[in-house]
Amino acid sequence: MNFKNVTIAGSGVLGSQIAFQSAFFGFNVNVYDINDGAIEAAKTRMESLKATYGEYFNDTEKAEKAFASLTYYTDLAQAVRDADIIVEAVPERIEIKQNFYENLGKVAPEKTVFASNSSTLLPSQFAHFTGRPEKFLALHFANSIWQNNTAEVMGHPGTEEQYVEQVADFARAINMIPFVLKKEQPGYILNTLLVPFLSAAMELWVKDIADPQTIDKNWMISTGAPRGPFAIYDVVGMETPYNLNLMRAEIDPAAKFVAEKIKREMIDQGKMGISTGEGFYKYPNPAYMDPNFLKSN
Repeated sequence: MNFKNVTIAGSGVLGSQIAFQSAFFGFNVNVYDINDGAIEAAKTRMESLKATYGEYFNDTEKAEKAFASLTYYTDLAQAVRDADIIVEAVPERIEIKQNFYENLGKVAPEKTVFASNSSTLLPSQFAHFTGRPEKFLALHFANSIWQNNTAEVMGHPGTEEQYVEQVADFARAINMIPFVLKKEQPGYILNTLLVPFLSAAMELWVKDIADPQTIDKNWMISTGAPRGPFAIYDVVGMETPYNLNLMRAEIDPAAKFVAEKIKREMIDQGKMGISTGEGFYKYPNPAYMDPNFLKSN
């Protein structure tokens, strides 16, 4: 692996984290997003990450240097003009990703390896659109990557092994622990376990079986977990579960009602999760962090 120049496409919650993590560990990082508004939002996220990394790693100077080194673009060709690897973190919708890879394949240098951070979609769904299927694979991160430092590496049947190895080495170079999957699996390891759990919690809410805090409290008391499913949704943000349920609605009509409820009661109200200061909980001091949260119901 001889990567030096990294482009992160999509500067949302995870895209911003991947960009900052890469810069913090010494890579030249370009951040791409579709318009100036998205870039300004990304810069705000990076400000917050600068403080987080400085505190977590006890190195404010290194965090300041990483923050200052980031370069931002709304022109895809400029953003990838010398990229050794591009990590795609655009919204979890098939048509958006397909269009992105069709455009990317036209402007990226021949050397560039393409890696998708898709949560549930498979590389084989998009390999044809990249124009370089042998250099295309998935590189999936968990949230809060500076602490939850797993990186799932997953090729498709047409991915050449050398690029799987290179991407795993890149993950190590940015202080991640790579987990190389033997074959394609929707959701990799992490989300294969996590998504059914979160979906079950969402179903309880949508059917009005119990409210989110009651569900979280039950889970936390019963298992000793530090947070419940709706606190996890706040970390993930509302865009991903909304888009996933929109896609599922094509084969599962019940998912349509889930997507509608997320949009009506969360997205339309500006309750996008931690990133906006409110989701199922209010931040920076969510109720589930209160020492009395688990003591009564």
